Amino acid sequence: MPDNKLTSHLTQSTLLTSAINSWESFLADKGRSPNTIKAFLSDVRLLTTFLPEDITLGKVTTKDLNRYFEWMEKERDVPCSPKTLARRITSVKSMFRWLHQYGVLVVDPAEKVAQRSAISPIPTVLTPKEVDDVLLAADRFRRATKPDARYYTLVYLLLTTGIKKSETLGINLEHLELDPKGPNGPQVFIKYATPANRYKERKLILPEDWVPAFEEYRAQYKPEEKLFPWSQRRLEYLLEDIGNEAGLTKHLSFDMCRWTCALTDFHAGVEPDQIRQRLGVSKIQWRELFNKLKQLAGNRE
Repeated sequence: MPDNKLTSHLTQSTLLTSAINSWESFLADKGRSPNTIKAFLSDVRLLTTFLPEDITLGKVTTKDLNRYFEWMEKERDVPCSPKTLARRITSVKSMFRWLHQYGVLVVDPAEKVAQRSAISPIPTVLTPKEVDDVLLAADRFRRATKPDARYYTLVYLLLTTGIKKSETLGINLEHLELDPKGPNGPQVFIKYATPANRYKERKLILPEDWVPAFEEYRAQYKPEEKLFPWSQRRLEYLLEDIGNEAGLTKHLSFDMCRWTCALTDFHAGVEPDQIRQRLGVSKIQWRELFNKLKQLAGNRE
């Protein structure tokens, strides 16, 4: 049995609320990100609003937990999506598994709680023609009477790198390596401030013809630190403008560009693990994403 000082004071007579506080310290010791810890704690603290306030660990049963999730799904006034419900079950199961593994509980009451799998919809992507239409529309903004290279710089970056919205907002000018004579040509370094997310860091090759558009954009807007020194919403508006100009019936978004990039690579015969690394996802996350990618590829054929 593992030894952990964080559970040494816990027994079956300990209040559930006290155990949650110890679990928070355990998650922090394991290097979980602040956002992950916040989500997990929010999920398990909801359980304390359903069960009796003075309930102890040894009194929590599988029946209690199943009843709680039934209430969460069907009877609580606040809507709970399948994805949220699946995450909350995972959080509760994780905490009680920890208590069982470290000897606080002889029986894990959450072990036989059925896990729900949230089936998320297949992403919407651009067809090859729509990609051309989007780039042509962005280029029209670039070459207008009052030129604005933001549109082309943004959407061409997204369609050729597959980076996420948060990653786009996090790019500093110093993360760009634009020397065309460098060993790998122009590149962008996707960096993360949080140590738990360092595995997502990567260097991505940029198209050489992205650089002239960027230089035009830099001359027009003179960004000093951030590549795009605007809010998330402002960048979303830029994409909406491009979609309208291109005559799309779809809503052009960061996520659509990301999946379009991945699908383009897939059709080009890029090895799946290279696509995974380009997207900056773990091997566990990749299983679901790759299945969606194959579905998208089949739908497009």
